[in-house]
Amino acid sequence: MKIIRYADSQGNIAHASQQEDGTARVIEGDLFGEHRVTERKAEVVKLLAPIQPFAIICIGLNYKRHAEETKAAIPQHPVVFMKLPNVVQHPGEPILLPTHLKSDKVDYECELAVIIGKTAKNVSRADALKYVLGYTCANDVSARDWQKSGGGGQWCRGKSFDTFCPLGPVLVTADEIPNPNSLAIKTVLNGETMQDWNTNDMIFDVPTLIEFLSGSTTLMPGTVILTGTPHGVGMARTPTVFMKDGDVVSVEIEKIGTLMNPVSNEA
Repeated sequence: MKIIRYADSQGNIAHASQQEDGTARVIEGDLFGEHRVTERKAEVVKLLAPIQPFAIICIGLNYKRHAEETKAAIPQHPVVFMKLPNVVQHPGEPILLPTHLKSDKVDYECELAVIIGKTAKNVSRADALKYVLGYTCANDVSARDWQKSGGGGQWCRGKSFDTFCPLGPVLVTADEIPNPNSLAIKTVLNGETMQDWNTNDMIFDVPTLIEFLSGSTTLMPGTVILTGTPHGVGMARTPTVFMKDGDVVSVEIEKIGTLMNPVSNEA
């Protein structure tokens, strides 16, 4: 099932099941518990990110070719950092380039996002995918100057500016993607393909990530895991390519769809 989150004409926010004809049917109940798809047609005035995360856990250097292009050693364990939950941006809404804490090096990163569907702690790799509600597209937007030299040696400052985590356009339930490590994934910037690879290049696959992240740690329903980006990022290009005001960036993932966002300067 493809699930959307939307606002109607009264400002009410709800989830719905997207139909093949482009319409959507209202979902009643708790997305992380008992819920059902009704016959009522959803009045979709504004498409929202398919989930408001409980937490956003991110993995760095998780594609072999990306590690090579950045001349980084293959990590022995997943490299973990965080984004603030409130930095989520909706499909079609702008990624804002920071002007107050100014950055001229804002990069794109296409990523497969995993949504945890039920409380997970000390989960085995064999059982890990049973805890997944579904998947969506993500753009791990990164201010490379703040990430590399302005964050005190950690990445969170450069990764957690407002709008730096677009998600969408839909949440595809786990039953439709039995193997999340066999999906084509790409970034398109102003019509030019910048990243074009496959999730089978992950150093740590999705089950391994869930096993590691849930070790002695409770992952709550609604936790979003960003699983890393393939090669082709702007900072590793010669010359470098960073996003600028007026750009349009899209993340495309097989079986999920296309997440598009314009790029604008922060007011």
